[in-house]
Amino acid sequence: MITPLLFLQLWVLSIVLPSTSSAFVLSGREDDLFAEILRDEAVSRLIQLGKVSDADGYLERTFMSPASVRAANLIRAWMEDAGLTTWMDYMGNVHGRVEGLNASAEALLIGSHLDTVVDAGIFDGSLGIISAISALKVLKSNGTLTNLIRPVEVIAFSDEEGVRFQSTFLGSAAVAGILPVSALQISDKSGVNVQDALKENSIAITEESLLQLKYDPQSVWGYIEVHIEQGPVLEWVGFPLGVVKGIAGQTRLKVTVRGSQGHAGTVPMSLRQDPMAASAELIMLLESLCKNPKDFLSYDGHCNDSTVESLSNSLVCTVGEISTWPSASNVIPGQVTFTVDLRAMDNMGREAVLYELSNRMYEICERRSVSCIIERKHDANAVICDSELTSELKFAANAALKRITGEIQDEVPVLMSGAGHDAMAMSHLTKASWNAICPLSWRRKPLSCRACAG
Repeated sequence: MITPLLFLQLWVLSIVLPSTSSAFVLSGREDDLFAEILRDEAVSRLIQLGKVSDADGYLERTFMSPASVRAANLIRAWMEDAGLTTWMDYMGNVHGRVEGLNASAEALLIGSHLDTVVDAGIFDGSLGIISAISALKVLKSNGTLTNLIRPVEVIAFSDEEGVRFQSTFLGSAAVAGILPVSALQISDKSGVNVQDALKENSIAITEESLLQLKYDPQSVWGYIEVHIEQGPVLEWVGFPLGVVKGIAGQTRLKVTVRGSQGHAGTVPMSLRQDPMAASAELIMLLESLCKNPKDFLSYDGHCNDSTVESLSNSLVCTVGEISTWPSASNVIPGQVTFTVDLRAMDNMGREAVLYELSNRMYEICERRSVSCIIERKHDANAVICDSELTSELKFAANAALKRITGEIQDEVPVLMSGAGHDAMAMSHLTKASWNAICPLSWRRKPLSCRACAG
């Protein structure tokens, strides 16, 4: 049986081949060639790329790290194997392009990211790159790659996760033209900035060359992305494919709470200004607000019934990092720092939550006689996927399921995504949409989808 990667190939054929060729391939029987490329080779490459890591025992590839460079070279070789012309741009993105019958036509862009989080799953980002390459390799193998009615370009973006520089979408934001030149001076924990990291890998980027990376919107037809779902819904309903209609907006905060450092045994409880205890209360406030936003938000011109209802269905909040100083078991901390990741589909509702959260946090800190600094480190508005592309993807996903099973299936699920993806940045350039996949969802009983993490 061919894996769900087939659906992308079917959809690419349906929009970039002449109608007669497309109909022939879409109605054709499964053969060893398709299975070899779309299943055997694609899965093998996912596993191979999953072993390209900077760490021993788990997967980690950050922007311009040694493993990231090795992964980029490997992906570029696979692109060339599929018959694509390749290059690496000034932000380290890897491109593979075929011009087709009309090189001046608007291009279809397909992509995802080659970087990972710490202790990542092998499908995160890599799935979207490898499935696109595999789809085009099928076209090369059956002699139809040169018959495309528009150019197709696969892009492996150098950075989406933002792990190294705490700034997401470096790769896709550069292509979309929304990355400020100031991003080149953002430094990692070692003091190396983005520009230096690229220079260390023989990429001499300047402010001028960064601006030149932006694609002309008139040259692009659209962008699609295949991505692991990173959630339990598809597995739970037993579908390997889903269509995404929107991506949640996201805000990241850094909260610093400062109090009075002291000895754990000599400072009475009544005289303490403990930033750890204050932080614990702040985190509990965050959880309560995000579980029950309607109990905290006031109904006014900025927060109506529909906004609160949207928040009740989509709002999620996470504290993923926390650190203390001086971090000793017998010392009352002098400072505690923690992060907040807050996501929601309603942009106005997300702002209302942030306003309420900040006010209540300051009140708690004042009551506890500690200081509190709240910094907004990242903001991305929610993105609604293009309806035309979403409809095309839904058709392709249904066709793929029918081809896989030999029977008509229920309609594929339509999901809202709480995870951010390169499609968010690319939506500033062109119409964008994406599909979610859970490779393990054909198993009907619940399981640990470890490989989907990241």
